[in-house]
Amino acid sequence: MTKAIVETKLAPAAIGPYSQAVRAGSLLYVSGQIPLDPQTGELVGSDIESQTRRVLENLSAILKAGGSGLEHVVKTTIYLQDMQQFQKVNEIYGSYFKPPFPARATVEVARLPRNVQVEIDCIAQVV
Repeated sequence: MTKAIVETKLAPAAIGPYSQAVRAGSLLYVSGQIPLDPQTGELVGSDIESQTRRVLENLSAILKAGGSGLEHVVKTTIYLQDMQQFQKVNEIYGSYFKPPFPARATVEVARLPRNVQVEIDCIAQVV
């Protein structure tokens, strides 16, 4: 199985020793995305809604660069700083993903990089 690194300037550059995504065979593994502006690298928004939208836009850009899209995502993991925000995140998430929905796990964590409120990673099929 071949392995290829996927990178795009339409999503934030990695802020550590990892890739935006790795394509292995027919699957694309997208690293956790936080709400950073791809052009400036700065945090976007102070509320969970704007942060969630930015995260999903970043994921979408990486998926596209890797030959996939949100409609081909098979699994996501959502990391929340505060599970009380779950309903707001879920509503926005539902506006990006359509049936059949991917499998998903959502967990509350003590802290996320740059003290953001949400991070999402995913696995998608490459078409």
